[in-house]
Formats: sequence, structure tokens, C-alpha cells
Amino acid sequence: MSRDLYSILGISKTASADEIRKAYRKKAKELHPDLHPDDEAKANAFKEASAAFEILSDSEKRSKYDQGLIDADGNPTGYAGAGAGGFGGGFGGHAHGGGSFQGDPFEDILAGMFGGQRRRPGPRKGADLRYRVDISFEDAVQGAKRQMTMGDGKALNVSIPPGIETGQVLRLKSQGQQSTSGGPPGDALLEVYVRPSKVWARDGSDLRMTVPVPLETAVLGGSVDVSTPGGPVTLKVPEGSNTGTVLRLRGKGVQFKDKPGHLYVRLEISLKDPKDAGLKEWASKR
Repeated sequence: MSRDLYSILGISKTASADEIRKAYRKKAKELHPDLHPDDEAKANAFKEASAAFEILSDSEKRSKYDQGLIDADGNPTGYAGAGAGGFGGGFGGHAHGGGSFQGDPFEDILAGMFGGQRRRPGPRKGADLRYRVDISFEDAVQGAKRQMTMGDGKALNVSIPPGIETGQVLRLKSQGQQSTSGGPPGDALLEVYVRPSKVWARDGSDLRMTVPVPLETAVLGGSVDVSTPGGPVTLKVPEGSNTGTVLRLRGKGVQFKDKPGHLYVRLEISLKDPKDAGLKEWASKR
């Protein structure tokens, strides 16, 4: 669901420019990172409030947002970029962050928070760039290093940690917008979407799947080939197995460094030829 900029600032859609400014000043006083240096949640909330103020305080941008012509990140609605090599699924990056507001009303707010004294101007970090990317189920399970092309054409080298889930955000240090005042560049923030798999289902650190097994293998025992996110393996099927039997492949689940998960395989008996004369004869004698 798209973020609502008015809700972020706690104002109505009919708020005046002065009400928008006052709401932002209030949020900044509550959330500014200088007052909460180790609180990541407040830092993220401050960035969201700053991004909302950036659009709503600009009459032209606010009008476009109200008409649905741009989204909460300031991107034109309906715009979508294509990822490189099938790995990126970027939806256009848009810079917004604490470095975007160095003047009014920022200085007034900071003056109030720091005993009426304005901080000496100096280099500020560049703004962060936000993107949305999609990755394969296999990469989310195994972990991977990929080069992704974002919707704005920016190519980024991304390390995907094993076990990442949809909605999590990867932070790429110094890959954001360059500072305009000589400070360090901002970061690139990648919100991840994991494409679902038709083969495996994730259950925490474990994976589950169903594998067809010939009747004779189930009755007499044997082996079948099983696909795992890391490649095919051979699974031993015990004699006398039945549909619903669950076998475990140790360490073939999500590849967490300290404790990899397992892959649980549910067997499902399949008949190569249900009309086989020998099978009919066998069944008729029982």
C-alpha cells in the first residue's frame, strides 16, 4: 500500500502551507537524529517526514501528488524501470533524506533544539536514494552477489544475504546522491521483493517441497533426483514408503551462516502407466 504523505505528517488533505510547516517542525523536533543518535526507527521516521514535507511544501509537487500524477516518492505514477540480467526490478529511485533540508525551516528547528544556537554550517551527507528491486527465490535462500540496474539507469553491485525476505531493505553505503556541500554521499536503500517459487515453499529457515516417486521405488526402495536451490541432489527413498512420507535433506534449506535450514521432501506416489497390465494383475490378486 502506498504511503500517505498527509498521514505521515499527521495533517488533513486540506491543510494550509503554514499547517504543513508547523507539522513538519513538530515531527523534526520529535525525531531528529541529533537527539536520538542510536535510534534507527526514529531516524527512518524523520526521513519519511522530511520526504513528505519536501513534496507537500512545494505547491506544484503537492498538486501533482493530490492528482495522483506522482507517488509518495515523487516518481511519476506508472513508471517502472527494467532490471539488468533479470535480477533488478527497480521502480525508479528518488532521493529523499535528512540532507535535503539544510535551510528554512531546518535551521529554525535546530536552533530551538540546541539552546537557541545555530550549528555552524558545514558539509552535510548527500541524500539517500530509494529503490525497489525483485530477486529470485533461489538468491534469497542461497545469498548471492549481483549487479542490478535500477529504474533510473544506475548500476549497483548488491550483496544479497541468505534468508532475506520481501519488505526488508538493503542499505548500500555511499551509493546514494552526492553531497552538494562537500560531505559524504548518501546511501542507496533497496526495498526487496522476493519472487515466489513454483517448486519450494519457505517455512522459516526450512524449505518444503513435494516430489513424485514411482510406485516400484516407493515399494522396493531406491533413489530419486531432487532439485534444491543449490542444485540437484540424490534422495534415498526407504523401502515401503507411501504418499505423505516426509524425508529430510539436512542443510539444504535457507543458507544461514551459523545454522542452515533443512529441506523437507514430501513423497507423492505416481504411476507411470495406470493401465499397465502387470499392475492390474497385481492389484486384482490382493
